Amino acid sequence: MRERRWETTTPLTFGQVLAAGKRLSAMGLKSAAPAKDVICYVEEWTVESPKDFDQLDEWPTEDVTLIHVREGWRGDFFLLAGAYHTVYQRYQDVGTYCSISHPWRIRDLLRLHDPRSMFWIGFRHAHSFIRVRLQTNEVITPGETRGDAERVQWLEERRTAFLEAITLLELPIETSVEKQQLVLRPLDSSAAFFCSWPDAFGPCQFEYNTADAYEFLVPASKLAATSAPGPTDVRTYLTGFSEDALGDFQAIEPTARAVYRCSVHCPLKDLPEIRSLVEPDGRLYSTLCEFQTQELLPECEDASAIIGVIGSRTGFGIEARLNKAPLNEGAMAEWLERLIGHPVAYAPLPAFV
Repeated sequence: MRERRWETTTPLTFGQVLAAGKRLSAMGLKSAAPAKDVICYVEEWTVESPKDFDQLDEWPTEDVTLIHVREGWRGDFFLLAGAYHTVYQRYQDVGTYCSISHPWRIRDLLRLHDPRSMFWIGFRHAHSFIRVRLQTNEVITPGETRGDAERVQWLEERRTAFLEAITLLELPIETSVEKQQLVLRPLDSSAAFFCSWPDAFGPCQFEYNTADAYEFLVPASKLAATSAPGPTDVRTYLTGFSEDALGDFQAIEPTARAVYRCSVHCPLKDLPEIRSLVEPDGRLYSTLCEFQTQELLPECEDASAIIGVIGSRTGFGIEARLNKAPLNEGAMAEWLERLIGHPVAYAPLPAFV
């Protein structure tokens, strides 16, 4: 789901975060107390080796993923993806996952979509997949009507962009517009095909799966070539592998920076300790409060809201995510500032990290 997101504008102490939670509780909302068990999502934690993971042994973890980050990369995508697939074949098992992301560029001139898009080629047990995602210049979520005046343009751009990718990848997928929304459909109804990451005008992402582990290696390289010339950022995601396997993956290109992503189960009050462990690059997020906006704005259209804690090297902050804005654009920041007790700014999340 695409989300509307606001974030506090200055670093906060953890004490200020807890005070904001008490403020929410005083309004009748169910905010997490310091001793409450929460899920803390850790991202972008730079590690030297898999043994660095042991620093989190005090808490249960899940969804553990090691990411190889190549910034300013100029290599051959076919050779890189093939190298990862070769190692993957030696260690593949139920629960193992390997995918490589690479930007691609839409040739047509676009006004409502970013011409820089992203795809992933991936390998799971007994099958492979190709995933293609578009990025809109503005987040308009299901149920919102503020983009309706340009709906035709949105649909035309999105269909054109997806058709470019489908053609380059030689995928048996047809596109259509039905009930004023974009629809993607595989020609083979039995194919494992998924659309996701929806917004008001249809999917922003599709994924096509195949039992042939080699099928997408060459087509994906053609899609990667659209981002040339110049350096680019490439990421590889590795989940469910042993330390020996991770060592073999690292040997593919030892200069790649390794970052760690996982979910940590811990009391809310432990977030400062976890933040100190993942510095300087790591970021964390945990939910403080979830509610329906009509609890506080009974006269407005209802929306689902999540108030969360974010942490990074600069300190802590508070974010608000909503599936749509219950008030007009000019009033949202002011209402959230009254709710949280700190200034906020609109801050949509990046699409491709």
